Amino acid sequence: MFRSTMGEVCNEKKSWLFVIWQICNVFMSLFFALASYVQINDPDAGLWMVGYAIPAALCALISFKPHVTETLPWRRVADLHVMISSSVVAMLGWTIYQKKVTQIFQQEEGREFSGLMLTIVWLLLCRHSGRAPVGMLRVSTAVAITVFPFVAWLYYYINKELRSDWPSHCKTAI
Repeated sequence: MFRSTMGEVCNEKKSWLFVIWQICNVFMSLFFALASYVQINDPDAGLWMVGYAIPAALCALISFKPHVTETLPWRRVADLHVMISSSVVAMLGWTIYQKKVTQIFQQEEGREFSGLMLTIVWLLLCRHSGRAPVGMLRVSTAVAITVFPFVAWLYYYINKELRSDWPSHCKTAI
C-alpha cells in the first residue's frame, strides 16, 4: 500500500512538472514569436525574424508534442540554429568586448547578443527533454528563464528614458 501511494505521489509531481514545462514552452514560443515580429522595422529584419521564428516554432512543437525533441528533424534544426547562433554570438561578443560596452541593452549589438544567447540557452535546455520525465532542476531553470525576458521587456517598456538612446526602429515596433 505504501509503495503504490508513493508511486502515485511521484507520478503526480512529475505530471505537474511536465505541465509546467509545457507552459514554459508555450510562453517561450510566444516570446520568440513576439521577438520575431518586432524585428519588422530592423534594417536586417529578415535575418532576425528567421532567427527568432525558428525557436518559436520549435517551442510550439514541444508544447503540443513534448517527445518531438527526440526526433531527428527537430534535433537537426535545433542543433543547426544553436551552431549558427553561437557563431553570431561569438562575433557580437567580440564586438561588445572591443567597444567596451557596459550597458549591454543600450547598444544594438548587446540586444542582439542577449536575444541570441536566450535562444541558445533555451534550445539547449529543451534538448532531449522528451527522453525522460522532466525534473525539478530543468523545470525550475525553465521557469526562471521564461520569466526573465517578459519582465525585462516590461521594465524597458515602462521606463521610456532607458530607451531614449535606442535607434528609431527599436522604438516603434510595439
